[in-house]
Amino acid sequence: MSGYTFDHLLTLSTAIGTFEHADHTGARPEHGYCTDDMARVLVVTCREPDPSQAVLQLSRTACRFVAEAQDVVGRIRNRRSETGRWLDRHGVEDCWGRSLWGFGTAARRSPVDHVRQMALAYFGHGVQQRSPHRRAMAFAALGAAEVLTVDPRHERARRLVRDAAEVIGRPGDDPAWRWPEARLSYANAALAEALVVAGDVLERPDLLADGLAMLEWLLERETLDGHLSPTPAGGAGPGDTAPRFDQQPIEVAAMADASRRAAIVTGDAGWERGTDAAVAWFEGDNDASAAMGDPASGGGYDGLRADGPNLNQGAESTLALISTLQLSASRAAVTV
Repeated sequence: MSGYTFDHLLTLSTAIGTFEHADHTGARPEHGYCTDDMARVLVVTCREPDPSQAVLQLSRTACRFVAEAQDVVGRIRNRRSETGRWLDRHGVEDCWGRSLWGFGTAARRSPVDHVRQMALAYFGHGVQQRSPHRRAMAFAALGAAEVLTVDPRHERARRLVRDAAEVIGRPGDDPAWRWPEARLSYANAALAEALVVAGDVLERPDLLADGLAMLEWLLERETLDGHLSPTPAGGAGPGDTAPRFDQQPIEVAAMADASRRAAIVTGDAGWERGTDAAVAWFEGDNDASAAMGDPASGGGYDGLRADGPNLNQGAESTLALISTLQLSASRAAVTV
């Protein structure tokens, strides 16, 4: 799998947003849309270095979707029907954190001026809130770090990063279990990345060291026989051993992002081994020796089982594939 395309993601998308689920390559409109996915769409479309007009339009659609999910005090709704009707209440769950990640990324990286301005304004609403959930705060911190790159004096973004570090917590003292939670669950590396970000933007070497220690421990734990063997959908505790299934692409994408962040912040290219392992996982260097993307459609498979991939190609998995391969492509462009 030498490259990626947005073809399948565009196939899943309408003027409202990108459908969450698929039956193989076909969208399942009856399951509707979600803000979690649309925030991810905003991230990957704004990261794209040379977007087509179709990708630019998808980015505008994603920004509008996530903005429409927000209420006047910055909370976020997640579920939307096929017809565009919202199905749940506003809150500060993961979709809130991902919305700030998306807005922050767009504020820094979108090539469209009005998208950058809109994203920064809606980030300003969302940053008023806080979540008790580690991952929600971690995702929000990633967006805040992007805003601080654009405006280093954005004090509310800085306070959010500081508060996220407090919610995430410190690695444990037990070398066998350095994680700040009793069990690993999903997008685990995002917690480590958020602490790396916090250490960087707050100029806190202690937080940077904590994030790197967590990432090092996680990468070692999720490596088996030289390849990535990520935490499965059911999570993992101290007594669980690899390989375990159903492995999710979101976990692999989070590892890729965190490893790239560590390499950039520290200047140590050795951290790219995590990004390389994530790319290789999608290419088939995994516990089932199965490619996790469909080169014909450009879609990502929904999970890895012991007998091979779940062949459904939903939005989350396709976005995880794209975001991971984007990192590989950007690294190759730098070295050419």
